[in-house]
Amino acid sequence: MQTRSARAALAAVSLCVLALPGCGGASDNGVASKQPDEILAAAKSAASSAKTMHLAGTFVAEGAPLSLDLRLVNGEGARGTITQHGVSFKLIETGGEIYIYGSPAFYEHFGGNAAAQLFNGKWLKAPTNSGEFASLSSLTEMQALLDTLLSSHGTLTSAGTATIEGQKAVGVTESEKGGTLYVASTGKPYPVAVVKSGSGGGKIVFNEWNVPVSLTPPANAIDITQLEHT
Repeated sequence: MQTRSARAALAAVSLCVLALPGCGGASDNGVASKQPDEILAAAKSAASSAKTMHLAGTFVAEGAPLSLDLRLVNGEGARGTITQHGVSFKLIETGGEIYIYGSPAFYEHFGGNAAAQLFNGKWLKAPTNSGEFASLSSLTEMQALLDTLLSSHGTLTSAGTATIEGQKAVGVTESEKGGTLYVASTGKPYPVAVVKSGSGGGKIVFNEWNVPVSLTPPANAIDITQLEHT
């Protein structure tokens, strides 16, 4: 499975976040009057304290679109869909295992016709800490993903205020990567939006903060680590 694009995308959009807060009131939270570094710190604190979140968006990775639609549970795993090179696969991470379910087109693209025939209609599984699927954990471990997206940045400057999909927000532009992060200026200061232009541009959406997410491993998944030794 080719997961290099997923890793490259994280590096390319290390401040790329588009989010709608899943909770919080409409009162002014004061971030609009803070300095850019303080706004980012407030967003990091709010996001890191959440139990769950939804991530969705499309951006360019290694010259091709990469789309994510994931629901993450802090410390437990994630489930959702990744679309890469025009083909999609579902995934579930829970209990130290990552489960993958691809269409025939997905399996044929990455494994050829034989893989498409062998795995059609079946879930695959492998450990999260080794093997073919291990690098996907950079996308499915909520705290690690937040640390990657919000921790590393260059000089920050104010981008003013905006309303993003009905949410009042204040913007912070990062000089090195060129993305503009928007943080909710009412309710809890969750990240609201980042828009990034250029060859690695796009946007990602984080919403449904603290909305319950169930992670149920699929039955009868094929353990690919056993296939490798047969």
